[in-house]
Amino acid sequence: MLGGAGILLGVAAVPAQAAEVSYKTECIPPAISGLPAVQGTTKVEITAPAEAKVGDEVTITWKFAQAASKNPDVLDLDKDTVKPSGTLKAGGAQTASIAMEGPRQNPAIPKNSDMKLSDMTGKLKLTAAGDVTLTPDAYNINVNKPISTDTKCTPKEAVGSSATIKVTAAGGGSGGSTPTPTPTPTPSGEPTDSATPSPTGSGTGGTTGGDDGGSTGGGGQTDFTGKQVSVAYACKTPIGDKNATSPVQINARKSEGSYALTVKFGTSVMDSPADIPADSVKPSMEVALGGADKGTVHVEGPTNSGPIKSGDPIEVPDLKGTYKPGATGKSTLSPGVLTVMALGTTTTCTPATSEVSLTLDTSEQAGGASGGGSSSSGSGSTGSASGGLAETGSDSHGALEALGLVAGTVILLGGAVFTFMPRGRMR
Repeated sequence: MLGGAGILLGVAAVPAQAAEVSYKTECIPPAISGLPAVQGTTKVEITAPAEAKVGDEVTITWKFAQAASKNPDVLDLDKDTVKPSGTLKAGGAQTASIAMEGPRQNPAIPKNSDMKLSDMTGKLKLTAAGDVTLTPDAYNINVNKPISTDTKCTPKEAVGSSATIKVTAAGGGSGGSTPTPTPTPTPSGEPTDSATPSPTGSGTGGTTGGDDGGSTGGGGQTDFTGKQVSVAYACKTPIGDKNATSPVQINARKSEGSYALTVKFGTSVMDSPADIPADSVKPSMEVALGGADKGTVHVEGPTNSGPIKSGDPIEVPDLKGTYKPGATGKSTLSPGVLTVMALGTTTTCTPATSEVSLTLDTSEQAGGASGGGSSSSGSGSTGSASGGLAETGSDSHGALEALGLVAGTVILLGGAVFTFMPRGRMR
């Protein structure tokens, strides 16, 4: 009986083998980060059965001894936010591309420290007798906070096989017919938990006024169309300054002495440079008053109602608010300071010059704007610039640096999306 048990154990026991291989690798960070390609060395340990039979489905493990790139000196990665996936190449008696995937499990990874990637596993159904070699190939690193981004790493030299499975025929010999190979799925390389975007913002233009387009008429006119003016903005952000120019138009509708204002930016649309979560970007402006009246009028737009996937179009929402005149006479309205809230951070853009978009014949109203501000919103939202924004749990400097790595600060200026990136801090 003991002898029989020994024979059975000898047949069933298939020792596992583990071998490490290293290879030069190029890792491409997400385009939105502005970071250059990283040249490094990947060290991988592949574990697989030493022996198996045709028809067996074997499980293979890919363990990262070292990833090619570190976490840059920009953002601390939270626990369980990093997910690896990749491809393992089978060669020799059988060729296949084996999809490998690891769980989203990692310790907190401080900036400027080694990446900690979970072990990846994949399965291969053996279809031919002989030696089957296993060689690591390209892999992808997905980070899902504050938004989903991918870093793609590919070998830059020929990679040696890391493990070999000795496969025998199902009947025990090495000959016999070869079963039809079973197709092996390949990895998508894309994150599996990205939300499906929905269109945001209206971004439509409206009627363009004549050459003087901002001058009002008398009588019972209620709708007033401003002229489109080109505004040069100087934007201040904790990670750097940016100059940008955008077309802006201010329109008004009169109601009982007050005016519902609508500020429209250029109508062109740009593709999103990264995945943007819902309710994460909100623009507002202080419209500058001049002529007979003085002060500012607060206007604001809604946050993006749904997530916007990288590559999908972004449309700029209209900014709305109510102007209650504080003086009688010809009052001018010009684009003023633009503020953009993004993921709990603030970026402020100041016009280099003030150009009038609309002129109104106003009559002073009690509690009007002259010398002060008029902040009643005509859009149904509050005057606060922070409503509905995602909280990151960090101060604005740290949060903007995070955006510099994975999303950038998306500044909505007319038909353009300006992305600020910390180019001076590449590692």
